[in-house]
Amino acid sequence: MNLEDESYLKNLIVKNEKKILLVVLDGLGDIQGEREGTPLEMAVTPNLDRLARDSSLGFTIPVRRGITPGSGPAHLSLFGYDPLKYQIGRGILEALGLDLEIGEKDLCVRANFATFKDGLIVDRRAGRIPTEKNVELCKKLSEKIKKIDDIEVKIYPGKEHRFVVIFSGEGLSEYIEDVDPQKNNKPPVEVKPKLELIEKLEVKEKLEVEKTVRVVKKFIEASLEVLKDEERANYILMRGFSKKPLIEPFNSRYGLKSCGVAVYPMYRGLARLVGMDVPPPEKETWEGELELIRKFKDSYDFFYLHLKETDKAGEDGNFDAKVSYIEKFDSLIPELLELKFDVMVITGDHSTPSYLSSHSWHPNPVLIYSPYVRKDGMRFTEANCRYGSLGFFYSTSLVPLMLAHSLKLKKFGA
Repeated sequence: MNLEDESYLKNLIVKNEKKILLVVLDGLGDIQGEREGTPLEMAVTPNLDRLARDSSLGFTIPVRRGITPGSGPAHLSLFGYDPLKYQIGRGILEALGLDLEIGEKDLCVRANFATFKDGLIVDRRAGRIPTEKNVELCKKLSEKIKKIDDIEVKIYPGKEHRFVVIFSGEGLSEYIEDVDPQKNNKPPVEVKPKLELIEKLEVKEKLEVEKTVRVVKKFIEASLEVLKDEERANYILMRGFSKKPLIEPFNSRYGLKSCGVAVYPMYRGLARLVGMDVPPPEKETWEGELELIRKFKDSYDFFYLHLKETDKAGEDGNFDAKVSYIEKFDSLIPELLELKFDVMVITGDHSTPSYLSSHSWHPNPVLIYSPYVRKDGMRFTEANCRYGSLGFFYSTSLVPLMLAHSLKLKKFGA
């Protein structure tokens, strides 16, 4: 069966009162590297251990074997959308995550403040500058750059080094390569079109690409002039050029009333993109996110809970910090169990090994807890997940598994 064809599910879905919680510990999966085990294996997790013994374990594959996913495609896969079919730029996700209203003529871009020195991008995240500094810099840019040619420019701060740029006007194209070297100590990247697509475009579309390249180049030049006196945040990187796509809502696709709970804009944007309600947490902490679930528990039958810090630790190459965040999550397990979800899934969107300091192609450990699982009786670790009863499966199958474990799917065929 085609991976992106989930239409067969609609005829199987049945309504009931059972509730589902999907917990995504961002970048959870890891590798041993030079340590005795992975962060999951080294962490002291008595609560997670007890839960895992009564759960089914396995591994998910976000895209295809050997493919390293970005956060966007990894999450879309978790939500049941084939990431090869729905290739969505990071810009629109960040913009939606900031609760911005996006028009059909808007081109959204995710941007980073970065550090430029001696001809190289020496720090793509500008030392993860404080969000307060980000707000100050975005205000400075907004005051100086309001328009490029006939295109309106709007700039919105995100968290730490991240911000969003929205270009508004006629004749803009999303077929632009990321202006980001992706690694430190690399020279800046030239603004250019996605060359593999150019030959397939009509004349009008090619002109739109040329115009967008011109506008983005001018914007970057103007930004560097504004930032020239900054010591750390003196350069900008841009990626995920994207417009708002058409995508079937999660609720109608799976017969669920859904709620996304996340702090970071991109993940709020992913939830909004697929049609989930995304209320803002009063406190931008893990505890604040749990309070939000507690508050709305009776109003929804599906919750997506995103916890970012495990991924940040992995990207920073900080093995010990990742262990600490896993142990912190373990301390929250009793509170999650008190919420009495009928099905609880714990997994990552992708692996972020601290040994690599980046996303990787490694499958993600996954745990499914419900009254109807085959109990694997093991700790929740990468070493054990390879022997779990769930086996290895594509992340797109996780939603059907959650529906099945909540008895929301009837028998297929006679």
